[in-house]
Amino acid sequence: MKKLSVIISSFCVMLSYAQKVSDYKYVVVPGTFESFKKDNYGLSALLTKNLKAKQYTIISENRGQWPEDANANPCSVLNADLVNDSNFLRNKIILEFKDCNSKVISSEKGGSSIKEFAEGYQDALSKALVAIPISKPTEQNNMVYSMNRDYSMNNVQEGMKQEPVRTESKRESDKSVRFSNGKINLQKIQIDETQFILADGNSSVPFATFKETTKKDVFRVKLSSGESTTGYYENGNLVIEIPKGNDEYSKEVFSPVK
Repeated sequence: MKKLSVIISSFCVMLSYAQKVSDYKYVVVPGTFESFKKDNYGLSALLTKNLKAKQYTIISENRGQWPEDANANPCSVLNADLVNDSNFLRNKIILEFKDCNSKVISSEKGGSSIKEFAEGYQDALSKALVAIPISKPTEQNNMVYSMNRDYSMNNVQEGMKQEPVRTESKRESDKSVRFSNGKINLQKIQIDETQFILADGNSSVPFATFKETTKKDVFRVKLSSGESTTGYYENGNLVIEIPKGNDEYSKEVFSPVK
């Protein structure tokens, strides 16, 4: 169970690559931005006010003050940043949102012809904010939090068996099956209706993450190496096309373990 909790926590990190700003509930807005160290020009306050109006919850840079669910799932938190992109003609800023891997998932530009710095930068930020959608957190984020809560390593003592809370995510785990390619055995863990992972109990990182496509039984696959490829069901087996380089692939076949 301890290994499974680490696998699910690692999957939380992998999950972030497919998300949008509106998928998130929590945003960290720093008191100062690297590009505006000398004078913040009221930008932090303006950004906070506008994001709250779009139903985001602004939380502290100090993780010790985060809500319980944000602490349990740090990949459900975005980090806001403002970059000074001005030239001698216009005050311009770039509004960026970064995920838990410091990957920029959204970058919006705003410019202003107002020459005064404070008014100009605030006008530019207001224009950049127009493109930011209203927060609509995904059920996916909530499910990952539930899984982390059910299998939290903080609640598991060495040598003791935890009785997990009966949540929807746990019921999905109960439906898991095992697959083998003759060399390794992997457990299929259903995350939601459109996604599952293959996890090796001896590793803290999922072997592969599968997400449904518009074609039945065909999946977009992200390997633990970070490579993206294709997977599909064939005659009851789960097949992954493993990249070999030079646009060549090998066929890795995993059969259900009975």
